[in-house]
Amino acid sequence: MASRGVKPAPRAKPSGLPFHARFTDVAPQAGLTGIAVGGRPDGTDYIIETMSCGAAFFDYDNDGWLDVLVLSGSRFRDPPRDATNRLYRNNRDGTFTDVTEQAGLFRTGYAYGVTVGDYNNDGFEDLFITYWGRNVLYRNNGDGTFTDVTKEAGLLTRAVRWGSGCAFVDYDRDGKLDLFVSNYVDFDMRSIPRPDETGYCNYMGVPVNCGPQGLPYGHHLLYRNNGDGTFTDVTDASGIGKLEGGYGLTVAAADFDNDGWPDIYVACDSTPSLLLLNNRDGTFSEQGLERGVALSEDGMLQAGMGLAVGDLNLDGSLDIVKMHFRDDTPAVYLNDGEANFRDVTIRSGLGVETRFVSWGTGIVDLDNDGYPDIFWVTGSIYPEAEDKLADFPHRTPRVIFRNLGNGKFEELIGEAGPGVEAAHSSRGCAFGDFDNDGDLDILIVNQNEPPSLLRNDVSGAHHWLKIKLAGVESNRSAIGARVTVRYGGKVQAQEILSQSSYLSVNDRRLHFGLGDAAAADVEIRWPLGRVEKLTSIGVNQLVHVTEGRGVTLAEKFK
Repeated sequence: MASRGVKPAPRAKPSGLPFHARFTDVAPQAGLTGIAVGGRPDGTDYIIETMSCGAAFFDYDNDGWLDVLVLSGSRFRDPPRDATNRLYRNNRDGTFTDVTEQAGLFRTGYAYGVTVGDYNNDGFEDLFITYWGRNVLYRNNGDGTFTDVTKEAGLLTRAVRWGSGCAFVDYDRDGKLDLFVSNYVDFDMRSIPRPDETGYCNYMGVPVNCGPQGLPYGHHLLYRNNGDGTFTDVTDASGIGKLEGGYGLTVAAADFDNDGWPDIYVACDSTPSLLLLNNRDGTFSEQGLERGVALSEDGMLQAGMGLAVGDLNLDGSLDIVKMHFRDDTPAVYLNDGEANFRDVTIRSGLGVETRFVSWGTGIVDLDNDGYPDIFWVTGSIYPEAEDKLADFPHRTPRVIFRNLGNGKFEELIGEAGPGVEAAHSSRGCAFGDFDNDGDLDILIVNQNEPPSLLRNDVSGAHHWLKIKLAGVESNRSAIGARVTVRYGGKVQAQEILSQSSYLSVNDRRLHFGLGDAAAADVEIRWPLGRVEKLTSIGVNQLVHVTEGRGVTLAEKFK
């Protein structure tokens, strides 16, 4: 993977400000015990084993409590028979029950990415999961079960592909969720040597699996929803088929240029990342390089695994944070509101951290102070290197950069609890309030281990507001809706995304920390363009808003 070999920037003097969020891993007692397999713990034969996968927080049974989906890969030698994706139902008491088999989701293989959305507008969230092999569309039957409808929907491909990122997105604004799929590498096991067969691929002298560099690019796909349960491949008609592709990973579909139409950003590994701007006529134009989000600030390739989208500087536009390989910084891209981005990685303070291979990430307000923070997970891809390279451990800690509110962030070390300090080789992560207590918890995929569930316990008197949208003319999931909240002299924008982090899906209920503000004004721009304004909304509650009907329910949490 690409790395610039940069040295960390000098650390500023600590602010000394208290951080009111503390994270504890409660996965074991919560019942999240299934292992996400990814090759052998002591080494991998092929790159398909090491990239691993994402996870999702979503409410599959519409009971108001977040359930958990954790994907799994496999391994080339002696694959476990129970290495399946796992669905855990929330028992509403801090525990979960594994309902994978009852739900019809047991499936072994090399899974990577997931997107969640109600593609048939029946009121229940459906699943699309990417694989090395063939992707799968699961229709939610509304009774606790799912049905594989890939073939019936026209999404079953003959060719073996390495599907990675994926996102439901209503790109043509017709009220139906379409589907974008990125592909990572054109991978053929028959033509790629294993580390023990040749000395061809190595990392700092240690034989390792080959790729992605040197392997053929994946190519990305767009499917239009026909409204009858089927999809049509419009890759060529949309202009996406003309792209060279690149090693595509995580996808985020959002309106970056504030024109009311969803664009698509693809984090690419060791190739330029892609920004597909919506031309509003069924086609897209790739402008990542021109807009400043394809490369590093000094014009270098980066590894581009995970990405977060949010309003870092509270100006009402969506910014991007992207994760990379070790000996490189993350990237912080600030948006001017018209999808022209400025790399402020060093100025923001994130250039101090270059030690880790970094994956899933989020722009999320972890302490409810009204300023979104940055969280990410880390982990090596070469377990066999640990014994020979003393400074390259396989398991590494999680990272939090607290937002100081002045355009600067500071890394918290030892201040956010044992769940952050714990070392794992992690990949995907998702953000959501699994225990309905008014703060954001974190679900993390750990390679060859059970997942982590970091329960957030926020102290202090900061307020918060959650907003859940239901489309009527727009897609039922309201994917692509923009919510702008004004509170205490601040303004913050968020959109409902169907994928971000690393191949993962966050809670569809948007969470806003409000600090000391006692009320908030809310503006909603629905995916089809309708704008609704809500004034003086009370704090510390979940507000349900239905398109065209305003607030239909308000819930106080415990």
